[in-house]
Amino acid sequence: MEGSDTYLIRPNYQNKFKPTIVKECIREIVREKLSGVRYNAEEVANLSHSLAECIKDKVKNAGFDRYKLVVQVVIGEQRGQGVKMSSRCLWDADTDNYAEDVFMNDSLFCAVAVFGAYYY
Repeated sequence: MEGSDTYLIRPNYQNKFKPTIVKECIREIVREKLSGVRYNAEEVANLSHSLAECIKDKVKNAGFDRYKLVVQVVIGEQRGQGVKMSSRCLWDADTDNYAEDVFMNDSLFCAVAVFGAYYY
């Protein structure tokens, strides 16, 4: 069959965004980079950007082909306060998904969310 159509509107199962794998990527990077780190207001902008890049690269290498990734990292000083975070997306529930994780130590908290949207 000449010129067979390779246009995919759904990912293969092995390439589908899997929140459990992504959450493990988040957890591994955040613990590696933030264990023992003290909150410093002058450094958190660079730190959060660096974390987001590392997480994005690790998730990209996990094999979720044709996914657009959005990585959100929030770092704040730990003072025993409560923090609420929410997001809202319009997406395809069959293909798109997200993963999140929270890290805390005595000095800071870090909330990370990774959104994967399948690119048709």
